[in-house]
Amino acid sequence: MNFRKNIQQQETGFQMAPMVDVVFLLLLFFMVASVYAQWETKIGIEVPTAGDADARTPQEILINIDKEGQLWVNGFILSRFMLESNLKKMSRIRSGQPIIIRADKKTDYEHVISVLDMCRQADIWNVSFATLPPKKNAVAPTP
Repeated sequence: MNFRKNIQQQETGFQMAPMVDVVFLLLLFFMVASVYAQWETKIGIEVPTAGDADARTPQEILINIDKEGQLWVNGFILSRFMLESNLKKMSRIRSGQPIIIRADKKTDYEHVISVLDMCRQADIWNVSFATLPPKKNAVAPTP
């Protein structure tokens, strides 16, 4: 008695529902990530101007320092201890990690130096400062 002769196997086709789910999840991820990237430059920090200002590349880590000395990374306020531990982790993962310090022009110099110290302790040497290009009608300061 072989009962399996009458059963036909159905071929399963390509399932589109899981593929659509994955595409929508990727779309949602990139939409949220782009919103966080826009928030990074809207914290309310006035950066000084400089003659040669280059555009920022995506792999750079942007550390914002507001005029009170608070540290902002990816839209979140970090303590000095948290920033230092994150910088050390980044240094181990990717040597030569570029860091941009975006400090308010009214912040105390000691806050900028402390972030530079943290970068040095984390063995990160590719550090630059965010500035704005000078205004077209600006007059050069006299010594």
